[in-house]
Amino acid sequence: MIGNKTVVYTSGTFDLLHYNHLKMIEYARALGDILIVGVNTDELVLSYKSEPIIPFEERIGLMKALKYPDIVIPQHSLNHADKVGKLNFDIFVIGDDWAGKYDYLKKQGVTVVYFPYGQGVSSTSLKQKIYERYAGMQNRADSHIPPDADTLSGK
Repeated sequence: MIGNKTVVYTSGTFDLLHYNHLKMIEYARALGDILIVGVNTDELVLSYKSEPIIPFEERIGLMKALKYPDIVIPQHSLNHADKVGKLNFDIFVIGDDWAGKYDYLKKQGVTVVYFPYGQGVSSTSLKQKIYERYAGMQNRADSHIPPDADTLSGK
């Protein structure tokens, strides 16, 4: 808490920004007076999953353009214990795909909320869908080329 204001912190990679990201950020905004959003750096993301499609500077720029966050900062670590003291946040909101991972913050007096993404879109599912559509388009394009096209053209 800062003064009498409740501080909420949420964070993520926010690669291929989508509706579930926006729902979580909007929810976090509604829980307090000040919303801080941490955006995972490319180096941090690479430590636990594949490289983001959207570079860090663009992802942080997208977060800054949203109406919900008051402050947007780079996030260099998934350990938030030191951030509690530095940022004075009271509530931490993260997607429920991380359920249990941040329970250690409760010992520091932080309310931890695992936001229920539910079914639907995720950056991982979007990447898979893009890949599958591209592969389908490539297969359809390739099917229009006769198998003996090289011999017909004299190659």
